[in-house]
Formats: sequence, C-alpha cells, structure tokens
Amino acid sequence: MILVVCALRGELRYVTSRPDVEIVACGVGPVEAAVATANALSRKPYRAVINAGIGGAFRGAAEVGDALLVATDVLADLGLEGGAPLTLPDGAILIEREDADAGLLARCASLGFGTTDGVTVASVTTTDATAARLHGRYAAGVESMEGFSVFRAAAVARVPALQVRGISNYVGDRDRSAWDFEAGARATAAALDAVLDQLAR
Repeated sequence: MILVVCALRGELRYVTSRPDVEIVACGVGPVEAAVATANALSRKPYRAVINAGIGGAFRGAAEVGDALLVATDVLADLGLEGGAPLTLPDGAILIEREDADAGLLARCASLGFGTTDGVTVASVTTTDATAARLHGRYAAGVESMEGFSVFRAAAVARVPALQVRGISNYVGDRDRSAWDFEAGARATAAALDAVLDQLAR
C-alpha cells in the first residue's frame, strides 16, 4: 500500500483511483501535514509515502502546468532570523532539511519529469521581495506548504518518501503569479499517475 498525502482533495481530482493507494487530505500548512502524515503512518504499514499537490515555481525553474519531482525540501525560516547559526543546549540541533528517497527518485528518473529542490513555507509568498529572499537563501525551484513536513514524518517512521508538484503559479507578486489551479491539478495528476504506474512495476 502506498500513502499519498495532499493538502486538499481537489488537488488530486484528476488522479486515477487505485486499490493499493490510500489518499489522505491533510489540510493546509506544515503543521497539519506533519500531524496527518505521522498519524497515518502510525496506523498501518505503507511501502512508500508520496506528497502530491500543487505548488508555486520560482521563475526560471518551471512553467505553470509543468510537473516536478522534489529531491530535497527545506522548512523556511527555522531558527534565528536571517539564518545565522543557532547554538542549542545539550547538543540539540534544528532539523530543517529532508531528502526524498534516492531509490524512489531513481525508479522515476526515466519518466522525464524535472527534479528540483523545494522550500516549505507557512505563508504563501505574495511579493517579489520575499520570493527573492527565499530563492537566494534556499536555491529552491518550488514552494509548497507541506513538502518538508511529509518528508520529515516519513523519515521518522523510516518509510521512503517522494514529492510530486504540479505548478499552479509563480512565486512572487500575487498580481503577476499567473495562478491556475486547474493547470496545476492536471499536471499533478499526470505526474502522480505516471509515478504510481512506475512504482507498481
């Protein structure tokens, strides 16, 4: 059984139903994604977790209607403002980065989708200034509100994870974002169906 986690069920409206795939709509944002994914993984065994849904592309990384696989996802702005190192007592560390499973990425490499890094935010970016800051700090190609959280919950549960993003908008000024939920949802479905077909072989 494969667990697919999306923020809203409408993001996967065009995905083909499969008996070996369970879809969980976690709600919007990093906290909801972490809680729902951890809860699902605690209830039954899964052979893989896929976070799938729409996302914003930083300009130059992809076009609206494209689909991308995310190799690494970072939780934005964790720690000290500005990104300076934060020293914690007792050797504690902040975990702000998680990787997709290398084996799953390798199995999907032949599908032809681009691969990029992602950044997970708690607020959708609506200005070019914030887009430039995030891109400059994290060099990400795509922005979402759930990617890191799903990766992190899967890593703690030791279940391989992958992320599929259909591009619905450009990160930056809201008036120039070219927002298109339909294009993002269709791109997500095409990519997710291809990935699930590949993983079923």
